[in-house]
Amino acid sequence: MATKRSSRRVDVGAALRSFGEQFQGLNPNDPSAWPAVPRYALCVAVAAAVVVALWFVWLTNSNDELEAARAKEVTLRADYQKKVAQAANLELLKKQREQVQQYVTLLEKQLPSKAEMDALLSDINQAGLGRSLQFELFRPGQVSVKDYYAELPIAVRVTGRYHDMGAFAADVANLSRIVTLNNLSVIPAKDGALVMDATARTYRYLDEQEQNMQKRAAAGAKKK
Repeated sequence: MATKRSSRRVDVGAALRSFGEQFQGLNPNDPSAWPAVPRYALCVAVAAAVVVALWFVWLTNSNDELEAARAKEVTLRADYQKKVAQAANLELLKKQREQVQQYVTLLEKQLPSKAEMDALLSDINQAGLGRSLQFELFRPGQVSVKDYYAELPIAVRVTGRYHDMGAFAADVANLSRIVTLNNLSVIPAKDGALVMDATARTYRYLDEQEQNMQKRAAAGAKKK
């Protein structure tokens, strides 16, 4: 019995020595010439390295996707809360919208049409003459077309007394149409009167043709 056990131990030891000897003197430049055990060990190591690398790449991509999903969740929650608040105040928002529309309609009524501009210019002139002011200059400038309205500047120079000029400015402010006085400059004249230079700006709403032109221009700008 003792002889058999000793023989087995010798066989195992010899196998281990033979296994170890196969890893000695290996040429790293020619793995194909290696013994079987080192070749198989190299294949297993390479396969394990590839699997580990792919695993880490997959984990990295999964982590990026997870972070993106979390960020999207935060955005969606904020959007949801905002919409819930809007839904809760829907009736109030509708009333506010109606009030804004009424206010816009009221403002539009204060803007003359293209055909009414001549009458408005006459009203401004009559407001000055009614206060005994002498017009030395009353020159409409170039119309500037905006998105929803057109603006007409008018260069004005009048001569008269200080209080009459103040009353003229108040009359212009009280016209039924919107007129503003800008760039006011008052200097004394030789006879004790005053000379006032100003730019009166009045506004009118665009007619249907002008509105269509503005819409086409805006659409063309967006395409560019």
